[in-house]
Amino acid sequence: LFDGIYPFYPQQRKAAVFDISTIIVIVVFLTLACSFLLIIPGIRGRARLYWTLRVLLSLFVGVVIVVVQFTGDWETGWVQANTSYKSFSPVQVNADIGLHIGLAGVNITLRGNPVKQINETINYNEHFPWNFGADYDRSYSQGLQKGLPSPILYVAEKFSTQSPCAVHRQYRIAGHYASATLWVAFCTWIISNILFSMPVLIYGGYMLLVTGAFMIFSLLSFSTVRSSPMCLIQIGTSTLHVAYGGSFWLMVAVGLLCFVLGITVVAMHHLNLDLLKTFFDLREDNAEEYQEMPEVFINPHFVNKGL
Repeated sequence: LFDGIYPFYPQQRKAAVFDISTIIVIVVFLTLACSFLLIIPGIRGRARLYWTLRVLLSLFVGVVIVVVQFTGDWETGWVQANTSYKSFSPVQVNADIGLHIGLAGVNITLRGNPVKQINETINYNEHFPWNFGADYDRSYSQGLQKGLPSPILYVAEKFSTQSPCAVHRQYRIAGHYASATLWVAFCTWIISNILFSMPVLIYGGYMLLVTGAFMIFSLLSFSTVRSSPMCLIQIGTSTLHVAYGGSFWLMVAVGLLCFVLGITVVAMHHLNLDLLKTFFDLREDNAEEYQEMPEVFINPHFVNKGL
C-alpha cells in the first residue's frame, strides 16, 4: 500500500454528470426556439397559435433526431449486488451496477449503496467506445492500466472483441447503420421544413412520412442485435439484464408522430385544402383578394359638371 491506496490505483475517478455533445445540441435548438418566441408577438390573430404549434413541433422532432445520436440509453440495465471492489483484494461492497448501451459505445456505472464505503466514494461512470474510428480494446486496456473497479472491468470485458460473447461486432455495426439512418432522417426533416415554407404542403407531408420511415429503419437496425444471444452477466448472486431504454422508446414515439403528422397533411390536402392553408397561414383576406373598397368618396364638383 502507498498511503493506504493501492499503487496501481492512484486517484479517485468521478462520475460523468453531463454529456457535452448532448448539451450543445439542446442549447442550439433552445436558441432557435427562444428566437422564435421573440418574434411571435408580431404575428396577429389565430395564426400566432398555428405558428407556435408548427415551429415547436418541428424543433422537437429535430432535436430528438440529433440528441439520440449521443445518448447512451438505447438499452439499459441495473442490478444491485455484493461484489469485490478491487483486484487482489477480498473486500466486498454493496453497489448498483448499471449498463447503458448507445449507438457509439457503452457506459458502465458503479454506484455504492451507500456511496461512502471502505473510506472511499464509489461513484463511477466509464465510457468504452465502439464507433468506427475508435478502438474498444484499447479503451479496455487503458481501464486495466488505470485499475478501474472489478465490476466495471468485468462488464466491459463482455463487449470486447476477444470475448467469447462475440457481441462486439453486432453492436458496432448495428449502431453505425442506425446512426447513419438517423442522419438521413435529419436531412429529410430539413427538406420537409423547406417544402412547408415554399409552400408546397403536400410534398412537405410526403417528406414527413419519409422522415418517420427512416427513424423506424434506425430502430430496426439497432434491434438486429437481439438476434445474437447476450452473454450472462453474473455479478455476485445477481444477474444483470438489459432492456430497451428511454432513447429507443422516444424514437418510437417521434417516428409515429411524424407518420401521424405526414398522413394528416396529405389527407387534409385532398379533403379540406382551405383548412390546411388556414393552419399554414396561407389564406388571404377577402378584401385583399378581391381588392374591395368599403367606402367610395365622390367629389361633387365633378358631378355637377357632368364629368
